[in-house]
Amino acid sequence: MTAREHGVGTLALTDHDTTAGLDEARAEARRIHVELIPGVEINTDVDEYEVHLLGYFVDDRDAAFQTFLARMRAGRVDRARTMVEKLTALGAPVAWERVQAIAAGASVGRPHVARALVEARRVGTVQEAFERFLGRHAPAYVPRLKVSPEEAVEAILAARGVPVLAHPGWASSGPAIERVPRLVAHGLAGLEVYYPDHTAEMIASYLEVARRHGLVVTGGTDYHGGGLATRVPPGSVAVPAEVVPGLRARWERRQADAAAPPQ
Repeated sequence: MTAREHGVGTLALTDHDTTAGLDEARAEARRIHVELIPGVEINTDVDEYEVHLLGYFVDDRDAAFQTFLARMRAGRVDRARTMVEKLTALGAPVAWERVQAIAAGASVGRPHVARALVEARRVGTVQEAFERFLGRHAPAYVPRLKVSPEEAVEAILAARGVPVLAHPGWASSGPAIERVPRLVAHGLAGLEVYYPDHTAEMIASYLEVARRHGLVVTGGTDYHGGGLATRVPPGSVAVPAEVVPGLRARWERRQADAAAPPQ
């Protein structure tokens, strides 16, 4: 309903490391007459940076893909539990049960631990939680389960989806845009060009990268339901009308290629 209220006609649901919300989203999208694109967002690491891969039109019934995502989520739980243990040792304890409650069934992550720290009055803000405890070089930081961007691309392809490099201008992504040629060699099909953090100069640069490598252009607001990571409301980033047909055409071409008999 939030999407419809903000004038969104097509919505991609791309939760982190899970497709559990897709059935509910499909039913609601039919009710309010919004086109839904099934998707997922997979977090990966390259050195000290995070690189996120979006998978559009994934087959969420694919058993192998669900096994892959379950492994990612299990890694998230182990990581968050260890952070909670470290916080206790550092004299800033939070309850694991409260972290789980804040996550509310979503893939648990650092923002949920940060929120628990704020609630427990160990810090004043989520930003302070990251600066003092949870940031990459802070004392309670725990590395994520190691999955490469290339592995994420291949997993999305195996689930018959369209893999897209997410928000390359996001500060935590580092030089992710420089990895595009390597990812293209593994099957990368798109680049998220239109994004709240992307300046006009970034957009122009990314459009040229997409053109050079034959990538479909996508965009969005990265809306997190009003939660901790929400930057702007849905529909507030201007995305050209041709983006959705272009993305769908890329997906349909992949399905046709996969169905074609071997030469």
